[in-house]
Amino acid sequence: MQINEEIREKEVRLLGPDSEPIGFMSSKEALELAIQKNLDLVMIAPAATPPVCRIMDYGKYRFEQAKRDKEAKKKQKVIEIKEVRMSLNIDVHDFDVKVNQAKKFMQGGDRVKVSIRFRGRELAHTNLGNGVMERFAQACSEFGNVEKPPKMEGRSMVMFMTSKPPAKPVK
Repeated sequence: MQINEEIREKEVRLLGPDSEPIGFMSSKEALELAIQKNLDLVMIAPAATPPVCRIMDYGKYRFEQAKRDKEAKKKQKVIEIKEVRMSLNIDVHDFDVKVNQAKKFMQGGDRVKVSIRFRGRELAHTNLGNGVMERFAQACSEFGNVEKPPKMEGRSMVMFMTSKPPAKPVK
């Protein structure tokens, strides 16, 4: 943003401190008017013809902008990716433990990366891995949806799941 002496345009459209239109004038006259009011001349729309400038307290504007940005950052939810690793020959109880972990992660609003690592001869039986992944997705279907279906990446089969949005109460 250009302020005060940085504005080199011949003519500008000027807005007052409360965004009320003042009119068209040279940038020197607009700067003098801003100095009289003890404020800054700030170019807010450089692409317009003629460019639009506003008289404002630039320091106060920057402070409020930073405050708004900080507040917005505070309110945003960062979604993390949690990983659940399994093997191809996973037992029933171990499978249930992994499902419960994934459910807990999804209830917390995180994405879950489910991976099966194939070792040695297991690599010849990737179709069995698809079955385990489908069973896992079925077990977690109450809390999440499959975002990316199972896919081989090197020696691992990977699937991504996201949490379901909370159900809206019926009125």
